[in-house]
Amino acid sequence: MPTQLARKPQNTYHHGDLRDALIKAALREAEQGGAEAISIKALARELGVSQPAPYRHFADREALLAAVTAEAFRQFTTVLREVMAKPSKQSKLSRLAQATLDFGLRRNGIYRLMFASRTVSCAAAGSELHAATNETFALVIEALEAPAVGYLRERHALKIWAAMHGVVMLAQQGMFTGKPAHTTREELVEDFVAETKLALEVAIKDARRGGKAD
Repeated sequence: MPTQLARKPQNTYHHGDLRDALIKAALREAEQGGAEAISIKALARELGVSQPAPYRHFADREALLAAVTAEAFRQFTTVLREVMAKPSKQSKLSRLAQATLDFGLRRNGIYRLMFASRTVSCAAAGSELHAATNETFALVIEALEAPAVGYLRERHALKIWAAMHGVVMLAQQGMFTGKPAHTTREELVEDFVAETKLALEVAIKDARRGGKAD
């Protein structure tokens, strides 16, 4: 008779497993209600561990939020990278922008955790969360498909990032549908993409003629 492998008892965790379990469970909560839905006490109860157990991995709720937000950015970056890597007639910037809109509307709780809480602004330079956000922004710069001239790419990356964030947040609140302008959110995003690429091209040409490159 074949020997059955012993299973780890439910709700018990080896070192490191609980940290990952807490992050995954917190992400599920954030899907429904953003950062406000995340409670260490509730997570411990859900996972069947003692109240002090999570604090072996996270000093406080803010530390947990930072880890969860970093994981959210990594997932977001993976989505963007996969979309940009697929063969397409659309530019990389167009694909990235449309994927950002889709992510923001489909996973609005996670998006609010990432962009509508103070977690990122409080992250220390060199932290896990800081590195994760930088990786995402680096993809925006890459999507511009333009040469590095001063900090022109970074400036235009910030501009379209701000524009995209505005569209997503307004749409999440039901305040933007595109009807007043007889357009769709997707069409407006394409306008941003076209305007950004043209403005960057002009700025680079001006800089190379001897103008300012920043």
